[in-house]
Amino acid sequence: MAQRVSLKSFLATARKALTAPPSQRPNPLTFVVGNESADLDSICSAVLYAYFRTHAPSSQSVLHIPLSNLPRADLALRAELNAIFPPSFNSVTPDDLITLSDLPSPSDLPPSATKWYLVDHNVLTGDLTKRGYDKFVVGCVDHHDDEGIIPSHAQPRVFAKCGSCMSLVLSQCQPIWDQLQSHQEIDEELARVAMAPILIDTVKLTSKDKTTDWDVNAAAYAEEKLVATLSVARSNRQRYDREKYFDHLSELKDSILHLSYRDILRKDYKKWTDGSLNLGVSTIVQGFETCLAEVGDKQTFLAALKDWAKEQQLDIAAVMTVSKPGGVFTRELLVWGLGGQDAVKVARRFAEKNGGSLGLEKWNNGELDGEEGGEWRACWRQMDVGSSRKQVAPMLREVMKESARL
Repeated sequence: MAQRVSLKSFLATARKALTAPPSQRPNPLTFVVGNESADLDSICSAVLYAYFRTHAPSSQSVLHIPLSNLPRADLALRAELNAIFPPSFNSVTPDDLITLSDLPSPSDLPPSATKWYLVDHNVLTGDLTKRGYDKFVVGCVDHHDDEGIIPSHAQPRVFAKCGSCMSLVLSQCQPIWDQLQSHQEIDEELARVAMAPILIDTVKLTSKDKTTDWDVNAAAYAEEKLVATLSVARSNRQRYDREKYFDHLSELKDSILHLSYRDILRKDYKKWTDGSLNLGVSTIVQGFETCLAEVGDKQTFLAALKDWAKEQQLDIAAVMTVSKPGGVFTRELLVWGLGGQDAVKVARRFAEKNGGSLGLEKWNNGELDGEEGGEWRACWRQMDVGSSRKQVAPMLREVMKESARL
């Protein structure tokens, strides 16, 4: 098996291989990448899967490069990463992560010189698709609906419903981890990486809508690694406590009110194309009322959203909020058809078709609604709080596909 190294050393080795001249690097280069939202689940799942695939038994051992699916500048928007890689560890920092900005130019890294494993999504999108890398996907581990793009012969080809994709990743990596020689500091750091998205995505394993046996079993396995280090933890390391770790992650993740609207909209964002229409969905962790009061008023918000839609070349822009005003878990949804008549029809049809099942109720007497210049916009409180972007985006996309078939 590959010699075991720290996470920091592993990332440094991966970066060195990526930046080496073509004649001096592995061919093909093997990547592991999460989805375009580049949230904790995607980033951490890519890191952990790549680490353990690289440390598989020697007959299978190939360097896997974990790629965070965002530009390097956007790492600064993800303050929650500092809870996973705190300075006191004197080890990995967010700056050690490999991002889209670190990729060689397309001419220096042609698609045929790559292989791709997808985690937390099953369709490669964005700039990576424009480069042609989507034709070289060889494996996938995902907890979203299977869109039928991953070939049947892909290895692995894992699809299962669970709160966090990390839970599936850990189930795939557990046999490798079990074979590795125990190393207190490395095991502790890897287990903290594993637990972060599981705790956030399942609300400490308490969300009945999201938590599955996959999540419970994965958390038990990772926390066993953490508990095993408690008696020998060094004084400069903060001992693991589930409640405190979750609270710290949540506090940093939810701290967005100091950001501009553009940064808020791009912090947790996904984009799709169906037919001739582009859809972008931003998820923000504060309610509209709080944002309008603390970040900028209605006109500022709508102008920023329209600018963002133009920058992203969107026909339909959607914003989903998730917050807990007064301790009550709340979701809100805004949909804006601004790319012409077809986009408006899709936005309207989405509301007609799914308004009942999602429990859509007009937000604040229609304050953010509007019809002007051939556009249509509506904002609702979403009473079905169990439906996140994972459920709402496919609803929007289905109406887009119906429109394309007409």
